[in-house]
Amino acid sequence: MSTAVRVLVCDDHAVVRAGLLALLGSAPDIEVIGEAGGGEEAIALARKLGPDVVLMDLQLGEGIDGVETTRRLTAEPAAPHVLVLTTYDTDADITRAIEAGATGYLLKAERPEELFAAIHSAAQGRTTLSAPVAGRVMAHLRNPAPALTPRERDILTHLSRGLGNRDIARALHISEATVKTHLRRIYDKLGVDTRSGAVAVAKERRLVT
Repeated sequence: MSTAVRVLVCDDHAVVRAGLLALLGSAPDIEVIGEAGGGEEAIALARKLGPDVVLMDLQLGEGIDGVETTRRLTAEPAAPHVLVLTTYDTDADITRAIEAGATGYLLKAERPEELFAAIHSAAQGRTTLSAPVAGRVMAHLRNPAPALTPRERDILTHLSRGLGNRDIARALHISEATVKTHLRRIYDKLGVDTRSGAVAVAKERRLVT
């Protein structure tokens, strides 16, 4: 008889956690050993309980987000596998999660049996991607998006929210001159020459959330 996969659920919405616990509780070969409403709590519980898989949401409200939590979890000495379960499927989110060490990336629209299978795959270190996510990864490999640096992504995100150079500089604790330098590089990489053009291309290619 195979041993049940030990799962820790991390989601900042109590109702979502309750639903996941009830759903996973119906699977005889999956055991939920804990739940966390934030990143720091998930890390502490993972150290204490030693799960095989952490089911991780990306947006966690206050505190560190799911990507940073994933990065810290996968850097632990006895690191669990992290399976992202989220509603977000932008290129930026997918890239950040995979770079942080996520074993799989699933959307919350998946059927229960697909979630169960993904948890078992993650426990064995095998990658599982939702079909839309896999499609985006393949499209990215065929036609790579511009290689924006993390700082350029930050600036592009603020730009897409309508912030001016002064506000972006203040938010990122850098000078306006530095913002302008980054913007010129962003324009070059996206093949545009205006702020609105950069935002349009970024949204089209889903480089920002």
